[in-house]
Amino acid sequence: MRAVIQRVSAASVTVDGQIVGEVGRGFLVLLGVTHDDTVEDSRVIAGKLVGLRVFTDENDFMNLSLSDVGGSVLLVSQFTLYADAKRGRRPSFVSAARPEVAGPLVDFVRDQIESHGAAVATGTFGAHMDVALHNDGPVTILLETRLGRLI
Repeated sequence: MRAVIQRVSAASVTVDGQIVGEVGRGFLVLLGVTHDDTVEDSRVIAGKLVGLRVFTDENDFMNLSLSDVGGSVLLVSQFTLYADAKRGRRPSFVSAARPEVAGPLVDFVRDQIESHGAAVATGTFGAHMDVALHNDGPVTILLETRLGRLI
């Protein structure tokens, strides 16, 4: 499982001209799922991102977590995080999990984030989405799990 986590002051996702999810201060998380990802990978990613200390404290140090600042998460499924563009000009997406595998795991990540007390908004799984964000910093963190462990 791969996650691109961007610290934002605001972010939203629009489908067919309608905003389907939006957050203020917090994270925009682009989440990719591969074939052998598990519930444990979902648990690890969710726990890590809620606990990441990348928000600034009163001394302007990155010491505060999403929980500390009362932040929210905009979670957007993105199969293209598993694109392979090593050969040719058209990426291959064979490493991305099929929707019937990826969808439930993305939902489980959402549920896990919520279980840690953070509000979560989402895009629409499988839809063409327009994502807007105000990147704060910018701060961008890449996380990847394999077999329930961060790599």
